[in-house]
This record gives sequence, C-alpha cells and structure tokens, in this order.
Amino acid sequence: MGHIINLTTYKDSRGILTVLDRVVDFEIKRLFYIYAVDDSDRGGHRHHNTYQAAICIKGACKITNNDGQKTEIFNLDTPEKCLILEPNDWHVMHSFTEDAILLVLASTAFDPKDYIYEPYENTL
Repeated sequence: MGHIINLTTYKDSRGILTVLDRVVDFEIKRLFYIYAVDDSDRGGHRHHNTYQAAICIKGACKITNNDGQKTEIFNLDTPEKCLILEPNDWHVMHSFTEDAILLVLASTAFDPKDYIYEPYENTL
C-alpha cells in the first residue's frame, strides 16, 4: 500500500532545501512531471513491476490509492511529502491546483507492458 515519507527539509534565511537522499528503496530509472492539469484525473492504472515516488513540488494534488484491500486518499500539499507507490497500487491523481507540479520518480524505464488498466473491483 502507498505510504507517505516526510522528507528532510532545511529552512533558513536563504530559503528552503528539501533532500531526497536514501529515501527510496529503488534505483531511479525514470523521472517525469505532470503540470497544467485542468480538472481531469491522471493515472488510472497500476504496474506489474514499477515502484514510484510522487512529490508535489509546487501547489497541491491528491492521489487515490487502492492496493486491492483498501482505498486511501493522500493529500500532497507540500514538497516535504513523498508518496511511495508500490507495484499493483492502483492510483488516480486528481484535484490538482492550478499551479501544481507533480514530480514522479520511477524504478523502471517506460514499458507499456508494465501497465495494468483494470482497477480492483472496490476502486471507485
């Protein structure tokens, strides 16, 4: 099941530095970001093998996650929160603020065969 990791953050008069160091348990092989989203949902799939780490580096969004047993909604409203998604976690990204930028780190390069587009029965 997906879970939040609070990232180490340093704040002083010069600004804010948030660190993603030894936080994810996978080698990062792909990075992408989603922005300029209207009121549409993004995602709507799960993976056979891919782990992901999602950070809303600007603005806010929500990610609904279902692991086949339970559904949970994660509110990514600060760049200090990192949502870890495991393979087979059905996820839908939604409720993007106008200025939202969602950064996603993935454990695999893009492979269309890794995607599963059928939700679990109890996923809404």
